Amino acid sequence: MIHYHGTPITPVDVLYQLAGRSFCVSHAAPGQVRHVHEIGQSVMLDNGAFSVWRRGHATNWPAYYAWVDPWLDCPTTWAIPPDVIDAPSQEQDALLNEWPHGKQRGAPVWHLDEPISRLCRLVDDGWSRVCMGSTAEYAVVLSDAWSARMDAAWSELSQVFGRTPAIHMLRGMQCSGRRWPFASVDSTDIAQNHHLPHQSARAMADRWDASQCPSRYVPRPKQLEFVA
Repeated sequence: MIHYHGTPITPVDVLYQLAGRSFCVSHAAPGQVRHVHEIGQSVMLDNGAFSVWRRGHATNWPAYYAWVDPWLDCPTTWAIPPDVIDAPSQEQDALLNEWPHGKQRGAPVWHLDEPISRLCRLVDDGWSRVCMGSTAEYAVVLSDAWSARMDAAWSELSQVFGRTPAIHMLRGMQCSGRRWPFASVDSTDIAQNHHLPHQSARAMADRWDASQCPSRYVPRPKQLEFVA
């Protein structure tokens, strides 16, 4: 699995200590996009929908399309097409139809409160990978509700496709080493916490990058309730 370390990572000399890693740059905070393309193995470009959703602002999608365009010339860079948190599936699909950069360089978002059938459809529709995104109902990653929903999604994926599809977990670095076979994850853990005592950006990246997920999902046995 690939671990995408979210930016901005400041000061910039700390970012350069992570040369050779993989990075995530959000359209909501694009300042280090050139830096990470100079030093990174792979770069994911986030549309900033989560930040916009939290602030209650509108997103300028044409500006986002223009921003990602030159960076998609880099063969290991990919981008997340537009999505809207807590919007219905029909609205999400309509936004995908407007994406101008092709499926091989895009990774649409399936939100956990959407039908799992839509997740399977996106996987089967030729995108380079599909992202999973938490929603208000499943906001806490690794909570009981979140984990149960994830198990349901991966059970369906394994039954429908057999071989593990390429799935990215947004804000999912803490899923590293867990039972779900993600191809990649991201977080801003290093950006937010490398300055804390007994922490360093390089040590944090080493620890995250060394933690891998299994290659295939193994369904958990269902627990039967005892009847008195």
